Amino acid sequence: MTSRYRIRTRPTQPFAGERTQARPGRGLEFYELRGYAQGDEPRFIDWQAYARTGRLYTRVFQAEAPARFSFFLDGSPSMGLLGKAEYAERVFRLLAGSAKSEGAFVWGAGRFRKAVQPVRDGPSVLLRIPRPKGVMVLLTDGLDELDWSRLLQRLRRVVLVQVMAPEELSPGSSEALLRDVETGGRLEVGRAEVQAYQGALEAHLRLLKTTARRLGSYALLRVGEPIIPGLLRQGVLEER
Repeated sequence: MTSRYRIRTRPTQPFAGERTQARPGRGLEFYELRGYAQGDEPRFIDWQAYARTGRLYTRVFQAEAPARFSFFLDGSPSMGLLGKAEYAERVFRLLAGSAKSEGAFVWGAGRFRKAVQPVRDGPSVLLRIPRPKGVMVLLTDGLDELDWSRLLQRLRRVVLVQVMAPEELSPGSSEALLRDVETGGRLEVGRAEVQAYQGALEAHLRLLKTTARRLGSYALLRVGEPIIPGLLRQGVLEER
């Protein structure tokens, strides 16, 4: 079934309807716009996009966009809660199967294998390694305390699939004593704390979605929901 679909890698914001076109004199087909990153050649900056949005974007051409995927599966402690790890592995297998024919690499496992390799240290390790070439497919709950904007921009071309449990997205309002599995800290929470959490979570999800879609694509999946419809609806998968 996965052969019917492929991973969408072109940015879905803010130019979802932009068509590819040839650039005169280069013999290369225009592939996509992505956020400007330090080191990009100024001659490839799209100034029309800058005039429309106030943001710098770089034109990427077909020959500069290798069809290769690297997969990173978050194995940090918070992923072990509420069925997230098992569900994320199912998502991983589906996406890796879709990319196998185009060249897929699993972080820490070399060339594509069926064995899943969750990384216990979490996505923060991606800030300490050479930037992967091609497209990074990152499966995570997005709950690690790190500079997510910096991480995603460093990856440059990213497909972010965020996996969260329904209980995390809509927690109850009753009082409870919670333990942070990432830090070990304990926190007594009531209605005010839950409201503050929901506000902070909404802002965090908005940041991840906006940044990831500017650089590639993004989907938020709730544990238990049908995977393929969710990825198609949010623009991570498309039919071949």
